[in-house]
Amino acid sequence: MNRTLILLLALAPAGAAHAQAIGLKPLGEARLRYETVDQDGVAADADALTLRVRAGVEAKAGRWSALVEGQGNLAIVDDYFDGLHGPATLPLVADPQNIALARAQLRYASPGFAITAGRQKLGFDDERFVGGVGFRQNGQSYDAVRAEIVPAQGVKADIAYAWSVRTIWGIDGAGTRQQAVSGDNVLANLSTQTPVGKVTAFAYLVDQDEAAVQGFRLSSQSYGLRLDGNQPIGKAKIAYQFSYARQSDWDRNPNNYSSDYWIADVALDLGGPRVGVGYEILGADNGAALTSFQTPLATGFKFQGWADKFLVTPPDGVRDLYATAGWSWKAVGPLKAVTLQAAYHDYRSDRAHRAYGDEIDLLASGKLGKVTGSARYARYRADGFATDTDKFWLQLDWIL
Repeated sequence: MNRTLILLLALAPAGAAHAQAIGLKPLGEARLRYETVDQDGVAADADALTLRVRAGVEAKAGRWSALVEGQGNLAIVDDYFDGLHGPATLPLVADPQNIALARAQLRYASPGFAITAGRQKLGFDDERFVGGVGFRQNGQSYDAVRAEIVPAQGVKADIAYAWSVRTIWGIDGAGTRQQAVSGDNVLANLSTQTPVGKVTAFAYLVDQDEAAVQGFRLSSQSYGLRLDGNQPIGKAKIAYQFSYARQSDWDRNPNNYSSDYWIADVALDLGGPRVGVGYEILGADNGAALTSFQTPLATGFKFQGWADKFLVTPPDGVRDLYATAGWSWKAVGPLKAVTLQAAYHDYRSDRAHRAYGDEIDLLASGKLGKVTGSARYARYRADGFATDTDKFWLQLDWIL
């Protein structure tokens, strides 16, 4: 945090030299969520009712802005293991009680260039490698400097240096689940728009420089390419993404390994109904722990199922063949943005192609005024990996 304050103080005089009328924007949001988990091998179910509140203010003057936001998470019903407190004999719900400074940043933005310094949210592309873990109540933020440069139309360089990752475990984080993980993280991509979509080259150098966090074994360097685009087909639209990356050990990681990442995803949007299919591989090297493709900074909930069985990639890697279907409506009676969604996942190992299990995920959501309500369900059935697990969520989100 000391480096964050130094950067903010260093940049502040430049902003003061261009004093203008200051506009203030209040920030506020709240999320009430009930989560229950039924997991084989654990005698009792977990029941968690949590309330997350964020509040802050953003001040703008010309090209400069400053933002401060705090957050707190309260466990109203705490019959669950939050990863730090409570009986470990209950299933894990990774939403410990917390109070924190979520963001404190200074930003300068002009046409073609922007720089943000301080505690901030970071998300690159679809957050498969770097994200904010937005589903969890505490989320993930970064003490970082980020520069976004547009040297020509359709071309963008996005580069960040983060020296601390503020984890979802909050103020009581300790051991392998620390409050913050320090390290010299360099996160960069260069993208250009083409007739077939956005092409991005990326380099993510992740430095988990804490001995307590897997003995430095989550430090890695990943380099890759990604294509993300869509094309009209009559009145319908086909969306697609293809990506490849190569990962190897980095900095103080004692492992010597290399592994590959692949994804191919295609979806057809018919203006209401939507269907898709995809295949994602997080490859393995020699089968030793943490020598498979790892993504410790990712928003993992968005990938490989909501049951969260693969947040740490197994030693033999994982292959996820999945299909999705859904339907959306702009309005149904008083409800806006109504969505129904289903997904099926079949999981196998990368090495030896052994069965892991399968999963079904279901979602229904809609918006009424400033409140969005949703219900989710995840059903994982083990076949050689982990244990049978059912999870159910009811959630209300309000944004100022």
